[in-house]
Amino acid sequence: MSRLVIATHNPGKLREMQALLAPLAIDVSGLHAWPPFEPPAETEASFVGNARLKALATTMELGLPALADDSGLVVDVLDGEPGIYSARYGGPDLDDPGRCAYLLAQLAARGVDASPARFVCALVLARPDGAVMTYERAWEGTVRGPLRGAQGFGYDPLFEPAGAGGLTSAELDPATKNAQSHRGQALAALTAWLAGHPEWLASAD
Repeated sequence: MSRLVIATHNPGKLREMQALLAPLAIDVSGLHAWPPFEPPAETEASFVGNARLKALATTMELGLPALADDSGLVVDVLDGEPGIYSARYGGPDLDDPGRCAYLLAQLAARGVDASPARFVCALVLARPDGAVMTYERAWEGTVRGPLRGAQGFGYDPLFEPAGAGGLTSAELDPATKNAQSHRGQALAALTAWLAGHPEWLASAD
C-alpha cells in the first residue's frame, strides 16, 4: 500500500484530510505516528509559502511523500486578518473559542457584527527528491457571532458558508462540509490528480 504523511499534529485537520483522501485507498498518517518531529516555523508571507516549508521539511525528515496544508480565515472588514496568522490570532495562549471571541471583538471595534470572509487552503505535496505540487482553493461566506455548532474546529462556529442557509460550517454534517470547504475543494483536485499519477506515492514496506 502507498503511504502519505500529513504534516500536522492537529487531529481535526487530520480527520478531515483522511476522509477526503479515502478514495485513494492509501495509508495516511499524521505526525503523531512518527518519531517526534516538529515542522519548521511558518515564516513565509503566504499560505502557499508556509505549506511548502512544512511539506518539504517533512518529506526530507521522514523520506516519504508529505502533504502540508496551510489554511486560514480572511475577513474583509479586518483587512484580511487573521489570514496566515489564523492559528495564533490574538496571542499564543488562546484556544479555538478564545480566538473566535477575539475575532468578534475586532469586528465590534470596527462597529460591525458581521463581514464577508473566506477560508483559504493551500496544499503542497512534496517528495524526498524535492518535487512539489500545489493546490489553493477558497470557500466564500460571512463571519458572524454568536458561535454555533459542534462540528469542525477553529473558526467554523463563526463562518456561514455562502448558500448554507445561515448555518455555520460547524453546523454542517462532515460529509457536506468536506464536499464544499476550501480544504475539500483543494483535496478533491489533488486526489483526482494523484489517481492518475501513482508514482508520486511511495510503497509501504
